[in-house]
Amino acid sequence: MGTASLSVHQLRSRWKPIKERLIAAEADQSTAIRLHRAFSWLQRVEQFQDGQDADLALVCQWIALNSLYGQWNTEKQEPLFDRDCWRRFVDRLLAIDASNHLGTALTEQRDLVMAVLDDEYLSAFFWRDPSDIQASKSKRAKFEARTWYLESKWGMVLDRLLERIHLLRCQLVHGAATFGSQLNRDSLGRCVQMMDHLLVAVLLVIIDHGAEQDWGAMCYPPLGDGG
Repeated sequence: MGTASLSVHQLRSRWKPIKERLIAAEADQSTAIRLHRAFSWLQRVEQFQDGQDADLALVCQWIALNSLYGQWNTEKQEPLFDRDCWRRFVDRLLAIDASNHLGTALTEQRDLVMAVLDDEYLSAFFWRDPSDIQASKSKRAKFEARTWYLESKWGMVLDRLLERIHLLRCQLVHGAATFGSQLNRDSLGRCVQMMDHLLVAVLLVIIDHGAEQDWGAMCYPPLGDGG
């Protein structure tokens, strides 16, 4: 079964008996809250029109992912640095992914992965000095990824992939792109498609193999009627 074939409703159904067991043991179960938040944002993505709301879809997709990997710095009383959090999160996912959900998703979507890695506009390296020479150098990850695929180095693939998707997410969130701009439609479309596959795979790993794991201090836990 392909990763994109599962809807939020199907994922919630798969999670429900596990969630009920966890909540019965601990009312304020943080993993259940993390997944509840992620599902809420992904359900909103399903309501967008294909291609017409890609800007908003990517932002919502990243929020869903962030709700799963985000960590709270108990000393400074603030969220930990984004990249550090998602890298540790991915490493943990890969370590427990006995069903190889992530490897399967990356293998099935290899052409899409390569297209994202081949897009110089998604490379922070390119934007330091936008030029044809830098554009060529920024595609190095695509060629490196061929070796990573052969050696099943999914951590390396995911790290480079998320770096590039995150750059586009930052452009949108920090006002560095025009809403609905035609300049980034291709890049945006590929990132939204890739996030769709990745998020389903990530959620499957947690549901099937990570429900009992301690995923760390959650950012802004719900108080009272908040969520």
